Amino acid sequence: MTSQQVTDLLQKAYGDEIETVMNYLSNSIVLDGVRAEEIKESLQQDIQEELNHAELLGNRLKQLDERPPGSAAFEAHQMSLQPPEDSTDVLSVIDGVIEAEEDAISTYRALIDAAEEAEDHVTEDLAVQILGDEEAHRTEFRGFRKEYEK
Repeated sequence: MTSQQVTDLLQKAYGDEIETVMNYLSNSIVLDGVRAEEIKESLQQDIQEELNHAELLGNRLKQLDERPPGSAAFEAHQMSLQPPEDSTDVLSVIDGVIEAEEDAISTYRALIDAAEEAEDHVTEDLAVQILGDEEAHRTEFRGFRKEYEK
């Protein structure tokens, strides 16, 4: 792996975090119903954490003499996390969050491997830290999913 692959993965992760913030915010606003309240609260808390991830990634890019992508470079990928037409369809949001977190986990694992091969230990440590957060988010929403399966 090269430094360019590390940069590419950092930029991808940055864009993904920004997209996640947008979708979590939209879903935390759109959802209705008693069963939605806990999901909305969790999404609202996660927005700040995901935004912090983006900031950390952006700062790491800057440290590597690169820059985080702007809105003109943005391409949406989280189709399953779009706000549902039915504002009480909490399950689709839960499933969308799980899918987005699994995608993030995959990206951070790839970034860890690329950074390790490029001997970029700072980026590797950052990716390990964020990976733990993403795995915790996935676990939380898997728990919500179990409740809905009953």
